[in-house]
Amino acid sequence: MAEAAHMPVIWATQVLETLAKEGIPSRAEITDAAMGERAECVMLNKGPYILDAARALASIITRMQAHQRKTRVMLCQSGIARRFFGGPDEQ
Repeated sequence: MAEAAHMPVIWATQVLETLAKEGIPSRAEITDAAMGERAECVMLNKGPYILDAARALASIITRMQAHQRKTRVMLCQSGIARRFFGGPDEQ
């Protein structure tokens, strides 16, 4: 929905949390990090292994870019609010 509204998205779902805190990521966290490629920004929480987490995130996102570009559905801006509240595109 944010993409359709042309709003920036911050991916902040405890991305690589276990890696940042314990040094080893879970499989789910790696998948979550890969989905972060679709956002404009990915948030990491601090921990003793934060540099390892940042490097891993950069690597995962870089590898996912070609795949996401290939499968991303581009949504056009939604004009539904204008239909209800009036505006330049009112019909």
